[in-house]
Amino acid sequence: MAAGSYPEQLLYHPEHGWARLDHELATLGISWFAQDALGEVVFFDPPQVGSAVVAGESYGEVESLKAISDLIAPLSGEVVEVNDALAVDSELINAEPYGAGWLIKIRFSNSGETDLLLGADAYEATLA
Repeated sequence: MAAGSYPEQLLYHPEHGWARLDHELATLGISWFAQDALGEVVFFDPPQVGSAVVAGESYGEVESLKAISDLIAPLSGEVVEVNDALAVDSELINAEPYGAGWLIKIRFSNSGETDLLLGADAYEATLA
């Protein structure tokens, strides 16, 4: 992944999360900016499958050599899958934040919340 990359097909939350929409499902992760600021991620504490996440609220934590950071949900919904590969190799969050380093998948419950998220250009503008 190129430094400072922000794929156009994703929606971004100002707290550095992203969402990839696929009908009623959304894959969530953290942006290149967030993983770069954290440094080497050593642990991901996910929510349980079946639990609810609420837009704008914490749904888990990532721990790096620098800090422990809350993960802020860009959308509300029910957790339907957790990226179990991260339990074995949390470095995937750094190496492939938009690919194999995804965090959770949710069935989102309020499609109107997507209007509150940012496109890639708007998100990148917040980083300047």
